[in-house]
Amino acid sequence: MSQTSTPDLFTPLRLGAIELPNRVVMAPMTRSRAGEGNCPTALTAEYYAQRASAGLIITEATQVCDTAQGYPNTPGIHTDAQTLGWRKVAEAVHAAGGRIVTQLWHVGRISHPLFQPNGAAPLAPSAVTPKGELFTGQGMAPFPTPRALETDEIPVLVRNFADAAKRAVFDAGLDGVEIHAANGYLVDQFLRDRTNKRTDRYGGSVENRARFLLEILEATAHAVGADRIGVRLSPTGVFNDMGDSDPQNHFLSIAKALNPFGLAYLHVIEGRPGHHMAPPDGAPHVAAELRAVYKGPFILNGGYSRADADAALAKGQADAISFGEGFIANPDLPLRFQRDAALNEPDRASYYGGDAKGYTDYPALESVAA
Repeated sequence: MSQTSTPDLFTPLRLGAIELPNRVVMAPMTRSRAGEGNCPTALTAEYYAQRASAGLIITEATQVCDTAQGYPNTPGIHTDAQTLGWRKVAEAVHAAGGRIVTQLWHVGRISHPLFQPNGAAPLAPSAVTPKGELFTGQGMAPFPTPRALETDEIPVLVRNFADAAKRAVFDAGLDGVEIHAANGYLVDQFLRDRTNKRTDRYGGSVENRARFLLEILEATAHAVGADRIGVRLSPTGVFNDMGDSDPQNHFLSIAKALNPFGLAYLHVIEGRPGHHMAPPDGAPHVAAELRAVYKGPFILNGGYSRADADAALAKGQADAISFGEGFIANPDLPLRFQRDAALNEPDRASYYGGDAKGYTDYPALESVAA
């Protein structure tokens, strides 16, 4: 029987070096359950292995160095103990038949001295204080004013991303990495002109503001191969007090600049109406234009139902769709989609921190049927 020319969620897909049996991607989601030393635990391995039927798992955001943390109990991949923890996660997922990449991040200004070495100020492209508060583990606290990076400090951070990628692929045995350039964290802070006020070669024009991301991609591609690297962008997102004067043109330029790398994929967050990552009223929707200019595999995220996702794939709006909350409560989300089965409702109170409750105790469809 010939394969249909119109893909759906269950059509296989190749993302660079990674073969996917379906297009139901697990989105990266912070769960704040890392153990001592910000290491993944046996519970982490169980959580991801339960979700191995995803076409691809993208893990929670993972620190590339000791200045990269901004939330309690988020994992890193810059020490040997952390790397060993991720190796156990990768082994568990692979044993269950899955594919998994880790999302690499530095939070930049979205941090607090409580998370920083020696209680230092968080790092950022510019000393622009975010509005709002963050959870420190000791309660809520206003965001502090970050310290603007010196020009000669930036290559060190680039190396941190490349070193973390090497640990992920060669030491931990993960299938690749995703560079977190979205949601108001450090790379995104460089990309957007609300947070980047630099006057050196990393600021000003969109080409200069994209330089940090492109240098990270060059270094990580040299380290592990571009076909094992994805990038996540949120062009119209306002999370973490973000914004840009011209997201349409700026992010079109950025997307075009990614083409020469031959990356595994580009992952774009642009929420559907009513989703918390939907563009603000009156703001442009740019995902379709990015899809048109970016030449590689394209993943969309932002509150998609199964029907919305199939429609987006059929219309060529994306090659795969990533799902967040659906995977929190439904470890076997692809099977539930395939059988049109009811979905478990997520327990929002247990999203961040805690133990197995709300993490590994959601029932699979087979256990419900039994």
